[in-house]
Amino acid sequence: MLVDAAAVPADRGALIRYVDGLVAALHRAGADLAVVCQRAEAERYQRLAPSARVIPGPVAITNRATRLAWEQTGVPLIARQTGAEVIHAPYYSMPLRSGVPTVVTVHDVTWFTEPEQHSPARAAFFRSATRTAVRHARRVIVPSKATRDELVRVLSADPTRIDVAYHGVDVAQFHPPSAEEIRRAASRCGLNGQPYVAFLGNLDPRKNVPNLIRGFAAAVKRLETPPALVLGGGVHEDDVDAACREVEATVRVIRPGYLRAPDLPGFLGGALVVAFPSRGEGFGMPVLEAMACGAAVLTTHRTSLPEVGGDAVAYTEPDADSIADALGELLASAERRRQLQEAGQARAREFTWAASAEAHLNSYQRAIE
Repeated sequence: MLVDAAAVPADRGALIRYVDGLVAALHRAGADLAVVCQRAEAERYQRLAPSARVIPGPVAITNRATRLAWEQTGVPLIARQTGAEVIHAPYYSMPLRSGVPTVVTVHDVTWFTEPEQHSPARAAFFRSATRTAVRHARRVIVPSKATRDELVRVLSADPTRIDVAYHGVDVAQFHPPSAEEIRRAASRCGLNGQPYVAFLGNLDPRKNVPNLIRGFAAAVKRLETPPALVLGGGVHEDDVDAACREVEATVRVIRPGYLRAPDLPGFLGGALVVAFPSRGEGFGMPVLEAMACGAAVLTTHRTSLPEVGGDAVAYTEPDADSIADALGELLASAERRRQLQEAGQARAREFTWAASAEAHLNSYQRAIE
């Protein structure tokens, strides 16, 4: 099979960890694998999958528009040159005339169900790409049953052509941290020994960060030694700035930007609580990774998040008052946090890249057949 990793965005967020984890697991499963990627990523993918044929694309495909055009011609050509029996397009868009069965991963359907949570241009592109995948891909892979059900409901997609393949978690990267890892991550965030509540992800509207800020401010208002709120990752959206201006000056909100991969276990595992009150996710990788790091996690009941968290996380509605109540309860109970930490680690062990690779290989086989 040929995996089109050239489609992966450059910021290496949760979706990128999906492709990296999958490619490495397919290699370990003994798959006959070829990977096409950005030229700068060739060495990385060769390390992840030493037995794979890694084909760097042209330099010009670092430009998104050029890459999308090249996807229609360059990827089919590489498929023919490598003798691929199936192409996997892991990020919504796909070549239309490849002459080879194509499998596409659709990560979520919020482009349709909550378009106001995305920029108009971005939402329009992903709606078009998703419709194309539903019409033309031999199989569609989704990361949760909730995403499958939404795809069927919104686009009348054929459920017999949709395969659910949960993501895994890299336990070498995401693990309960050592005291030194916690100290190093806290130092990089400028915490100076102050306890904190953590968020990790993009600060786009769907992640519900403004309500997290408001809820956090209410939850810690009467605490003698309140923790900080640390918003790791993402860009600074206007509504996040506005929410920060609303809260009292005594409420400390830290925005360190993107955190280095080696700092993530210490950042997540060192938090009092990892709060991820998203309005909807295709899977919810930050929840899984936080559980693997031994964190007590607070998230919402929306879309796929209960499939990931199960009984091992605490839940809230996405409004600020509900977040304040749920977060306040967790901050007040060290015993409840300890229970969630233990349950979360056990739950995270159920999500492996080996199982995800097996589900993907079954989907590839169905596409060929």
